[in-house]
Formats: sequence, structure tokens, C-alpha cells
Amino acid sequence: MDLAVPAPLAVAPDLAALARDLFDTLRAADHDGVGITRETYGPGETRAMRRIEAIAREAGLACAWDAAANLHITLEGTDPALPAAACGSHLDSVPQGGNFDGAAGVIAGLLALLHAARGPRQPRSVHLFVLRGEESAWYGRPYLGSSALFGQFDPAWLNLPNLHDPSLTLGAAMRREGADVEAIAARRVLCDPATLSHFVELHIEQAPVLIARRVPVGLVSGIRGNQRHPNGRAIGEAAHSGAVPRWLRRDAVLGAADFAMRLDASWRTLLERGEDLVMTFGIFTTDPREHAMTRVPGDLRFTLEWRSESEATLDAFGALAQAEAEEIGRERGVRIVLGAGVRTPPAAMDKRLLAHARAICTAAGMPHEVLASGAGHDAAIFSNVGVPAAMVFVRNEHGSHNPREAMEFDDFLHGAALLREVLLTGADALR
Repeated sequence: MDLAVPAPLAVAPDLAALARDLFDTLRAADHDGVGITRETYGPGETRAMRRIEAIAREAGLACAWDAAANLHITLEGTDPALPAAACGSHLDSVPQGGNFDGAAGVIAGLLALLHAARGPRQPRSVHLFVLRGEESAWYGRPYLGSSALFGQFDPAWLNLPNLHDPSLTLGAAMRREGADVEAIAARRVLCDPATLSHFVELHIEQAPVLIARRVPVGLVSGIRGNQRHPNGRAIGEAAHSGAVPRWLRRDAVLGAADFAMRLDASWRTLLERGEDLVMTFGIFTTDPREHAMTRVPGDLRFTLEWRSESEATLDAFGALAQAEAEEIGRERGVRIVLGAGVRTPPAAMDKRLLAHARAICTAAGMPHEVLASGAGHDAAIFSNVGVPAAMVFVRNEHGSHNPREAMEFDDFLHGAALLREVLLTGADALR
């Protein structure tokens, strides 16, 4: 869809050309024959960051690397005492991912600083954070760079093995790519949240809502937190498929299926009540070393996660899941065990920045949609340490974390222009 954007929200032609070239360059450097593979704390991530740094330095922007090997790019203001406006995103990818996840936010932020550098010097400095390790696909933990930024990196994470190369630990990879592992282990704060007025992140949407609504950009109301159980089990009793009648069976598959369907029904009920919730059984399998057509399965393994913008909803659904598991145990003789859980808290985007972004879109005649983010983003870390945060989504066909990401370049320019305006004027909306 072509969208006429008024001049105040336009991207200069030479900056648009730079963005297009950067997307092409990043794709050429890290295309693995199927998609983009840029490993967390890997050489490809570092090379991509160095490309961004080189462009920034050439434009006269200040560049520095922190102890976590995050890249900080700064357009200095005239009053260093003022909290700085900030933006940023990540450059790592999942294996065989797409070319826009993360990179779109970094490039949009770079365009914003380059645009601002052409005008009169402003009192407030502007930062671009190019953050390490947002993806959990490599070490099982997301937000590594942004967590380290605020002293929230758990030192135990340094011992996490690379999920694709168990001989490599996260600490070794960080050290190899220039991080000060001792400083990170000591939880040294690399950026005081009080020094930032607000943070804005652009990202491709990772769901089809904006495509379905036929609008180019989305404004994020909040980032869903999640409760994850990676080692769920349904434990029954193996038996002969022909010899054991239904009433004597303890069928792990039917018990787990019953559990899944009951939670699905509860999910639908909660949605009808206006609750924000998504739920997924990502893995659901019997052991291939044991299962057979003629065997009643005695053991099934599953993963379960649920996500919501509300901590109360996360807790309530957890209690409901436990109650359903106990009921199935009584009815079917199958024990449902969720196993240890991992919680990531939700993050609310700042309502003042959201209203400001909506006003910018309305004034520019830019169609937009307000929606929750089901996927996690570094903006959640900024929000949860007290930095007012906002997010701009750009519509993107075919989802994300796959090579078929299909962000239209014109949509990116609309989103980049919107990010720039929220970044450069958002502090006034917070007064």
C-alpha cells in the first residue's frame, strides 16, 4: 500500500539509500544459503556492529564499546546534564532467520541520529544502543546485552553452553568478542537508567496483525511477559494396546491431550472476558526409543508456555493449569508434571509516549494500530528498570525467525520516520 507521508515524517533520499544498502550488505555477509545466521556473541554479530560503527564514525558521531561489548553511538548535545534520548535494537539472529529482525531497529536508529546531526545542535544528547544477544536461540537466555547494561546479568549465565556447540560457553564467547567478563560477573552497571529520558525501539512485527489490518506501522502498548515450562511430563503406565481395556489404562498421550484441550478451553474463556493471553504447547512427544503402534504410552514430554501483558493473568493461568493437572490425575491416573518454570515479567510501554506517537501518526495521516507485542524485545528491559519506553512495529509478511520475512522498504521508511520523531521529541511528552 502506498502511503503519502508529509515532509516532517519523510526520510531524506540519501539516508533511505544508505538504509537499503545496509540491509543488502548485512544480508550478503551473513546469508547461510537458506537465511540469515548471526550468532549471539559471534564473529558475524561483531562484524555487523563494526559496519554500523564505521558509518557512524564517518558522520562524526561518537562511538564507544561497553564492558558487555554493546556499541554506544552518541550525537552529543549542548547540555550533558540532561537525560539523553535513546533508541536501539540488536543484530544477532536465530539460525536461518530473516534479514530484518533486529537489524531494522538498529538501522532506523542510525538514520535518526544522522538526520538529527544535520540540524542545529540540540541540548539533549541522543544515543543509539546496538545491543548484544537479544535472541535466546544460542544460549537459552534473551536480552543478554541489555541486561548487562543495567547490571542485571546473572553471573551463572556465563557458564551456559552454546545450544549449537556445547564446547563453547557464553562466557568464553563474550570474552572472545571483547567483553570484560569480570565486570559483567560483578554486575557492574554500564548505564545508569537515570541518565536516559526515554527509549524507543523499532522492530518488524512478528505476527500478521498489521498485514491483516492493512496498516504500515503499529504502536506497542506493552510487551507480554511469559511463564515457560520446558520439561513438562505426562506420566502414566505403558501397556499392551490390545489387551488392556480403557478403564484400566493410564494413557499418557490421552492425559496430556486432555490437559492441552482443557487449557485451550480456558484460554478461550479468558479471551472472552477481555484478558490478554496466548498459550502454546511447543513440543509434544513420546520417546521414539519406546513408542510403538501396539503400546499404550506411559510417558509423554511437552513444553508449555503462556504469555500476557498482566502479571495477574500469568499467575491465574498457572493456578488454573495446576488445578487441571490434578483433576486429570484423579480422572485418568496420569500425573501431569509441569516441572521447573522460568518467568519473564511483562513490560508496559509508557502511556505518554504512546499517546505522543499516536498524535504524530494522526497529524501525518499515517494509518496505525495499537497492539501488544507477543514477542520479547530489549525495550522490556529498559521499561522494567524505569526508563520510559516506546516501540514502533513495521508490518512484515510471513512472520519472523524465518528466512521469509518480507518487510516492504517503504513501510520501513514510514516506521523509521516515526521512530525519529518519537525519539527526538518524546522527552517533551514526558513533562
